[in-house]
Amino acid sequence: MQKISLRLLLACLFFVFGVGVALIVIDFPKIEATPEAMLFEEPEENVADVAIVQRVIDGDTVDVLWQGEEMRLRLIGMDTPETVDPRKPVQCFGKEASQHAHNLLDGQSVELEFDASQGEVDKYGRILAYILLPSGKNFAEVMLRDGYAYEYTYDKSYKYQNIFKNAEQDARDSERGLWSSETCGGKR
Repeated sequence: MQKISLRLLLACLFFVFGVGVALIVIDFPKIEATPEAMLFEEPEENVADVAIVQRVIDGDTVDVLWQGEEMRLRLIGMDTPETVDPRKPVQCFGKEASQHAHNLLDGQSVELEFDASQGEVDKYGRILAYILLPSGKNFAEVMLRDGYAYEYTYDKSYKYQNIFKNAEQDARDSERGLWSSETCGGKR
């Protein structure tokens, strides 16, 4: 009789324990992510972030205040004539391209868009990104279409590659900016 009582007692304990655990799990409040906890989550790919332009280095390199830090950006998909590389002379239309970038960007609040296909930084440690102007236009596309930049594919295709190539072709066809025979005729 003691064996039956012991088995019955153990069965009752397991039952009570199981019901108790189930009640705790059912009644346990759900924990939702707080804004503070979300700061440590990885951002979604290609999510735009707001930044303030601090300094235009040249047409394709810009310093921005982003997430509380000053960061140097290298714009994806475009290249402008050199103005600040100490190893090279100032290239044709470089000063004009740099000035056009200043006109479009100085002091602006812009959105940064990232492209996972290009990586996070270039070989010089600059953040790789696109800049969206307050108007919503892509800065690189504007520079290309206005004739202040060349389309530039570093290694792999990128999100806006066809758009940028078409913008450059439009500037070439219209002989705008560095494509004009009166400036550089498209030569670097």
